[in-house]
Amino acid sequence: MPTDSLYSIFYLAIIIISTCQGSRHHLKMTTSQHHPATEVEYGHQDVFDNSLWSPKRPSNDEHSHPMSGHDSVLPRFAEPVNNVTVVAGRDATLHCVVDNLQKFKVAWVRVDTHSILTIHNKVITRNYRIGLAQADGRNWDLKISNVAETDRGFYMCQINTDPMRYQEAYVEVVVPPDIIDSESSTDTVVREGSNVSLTCAASGHPQPHILWRREDGASIAKGKVKANSFDGEVLGLARVSRLHIGAYLCIASNGVPPSVSKRIVLNVQFAPVLWIPNQLEGTVVGQQVSLVCQIEAFPTPIVYWTTESGEIIIDNSRFTMTVRLENEYKMTMTLIIRNLSAEYFGGYRCIVRNSLGETDGMIRLYEVPAVPRSSVDMEPPYDTEMEDSQSDNLLLKVRERNKHLSAGNGQEAGSVSGHIKTAIDSTRTGLSVSVGQSSSHPAPSDKSSNNGSASFYSPGIVGLLFPFAIHRLPVVVVIVVLHCTLHIPA
Repeated sequence: MPTDSLYSIFYLAIIIISTCQGSRHHLKMTTSQHHPATEVEYGHQDVFDNSLWSPKRPSNDEHSHPMSGHDSVLPRFAEPVNNVTVVAGRDATLHCVVDNLQKFKVAWVRVDTHSILTIHNKVITRNYRIGLAQADGRNWDLKISNVAETDRGFYMCQINTDPMRYQEAYVEVVVPPDIIDSESSTDTVVREGSNVSLTCAASGHPQPHILWRREDGASIAKGKVKANSFDGEVLGLARVSRLHIGAYLCIASNGVPPSVSKRIVLNVQFAPVLWIPNQLEGTVVGQQVSLVCQIEAFPTPIVYWTTESGEIIIDNSRFTMTVRLENEYKMTMTLIIRNLSAEYFGGYRCIVRNSLGETDGMIRLYEVPAVPRSSVDMEPPYDTEMEDSQSDNLLLKVRERNKHLSAGNGQEAGSVSGHIKTAIDSTRTGLSVSVGQSSSHPAPSDKSSNNGSASFYSPGIVGLLFPFAIHRLPVVVVIVVLHCTLHIPA
């Protein structure tokens, strides 16, 4: 081969090698400035136009890199890409509207993972829940189906201009609250006087707020403080008593409906306590009577009745036993005895027993004599009773008559009037008056025989007392007895 031809080939090879090295250097510089995004979630790398990605933190401006006088002919965003808040499990759509796109392309990028999701009308990511809801040259909508908490973050809509244009939006994924059973208390049983802590853990986004209430609406006693509700994951109760027995609700809410709650039952154990409203019960033969005992105990006790001799009473035609529950720890036990006869009068014992102790109480049943009907129960032969004013007028007349009959013995006469007034007042108020032995015949009026007492027996006073006797027979009887007593010889 001629020497000139060899030199020409040699120089041509040098030029080609230099050109290749320059191209490699240019490619290296370009890749150092624009790092390709990688599909972090699925562990692979996509090949795409490097001009679609910039590692710089996006701004809120429509144009990150102004392009002087050529701006009017280049693509631009017609409206901002708005943030989206979506409940987990639902779908979310990000709207990106571009005017005057021309030959340029639009892409969606996950900012925090540097993942390319779509390029123009093609879906790049392998996440089957992500796709394009619309891609018509102007509207480029990214749709995320069945949104999960892992989808929370920034998303960028890019246009591959030089320099790149982009807008970003944040997808907020909220999660309704949920009670974490494994970290929460279950139904709890403690002894009276113990300390107890009820715990309620909940998940959700934002972090749920925990509120404690009683199911029955009663206030919660927490130490010396009483309130209808308390906040916090832990409800601490010191020295619990039977008043703390009941169901407690922990309610979790974070503004994302629905709120959820967990029911926790707190039971406080204590030995039985018994009260008897009436320890003595009286009734007549042939009637029915109910004997009642009131009980407080937890756990639920065994209850039964016995006779005074210790014989256990069972239900039959004569006896019926009932137990009525008032709440978790209060009850009322009743023994009904029908058609009473003489052999059933006596003592009856109510007995209460649970795992922490036993107690009992005695009720004594006694006979009340039946009152026969008599003439007293019949209608009186007169229309109305004498008024109290008439009794007072009669007393005044008796005093005047007493003064007249015993002018020389004024002191004794006044004493008699006092006894009479006491008898009348006692009769008015229903008090019982004890009297001595009375004589059926009047004593003689001789002063020596009656120790100077004034004579109270005369036709005049009897005539005066006769109208009063019809209406106030008990008063008259008492007056006569006093009169006779005063005239008994010493």
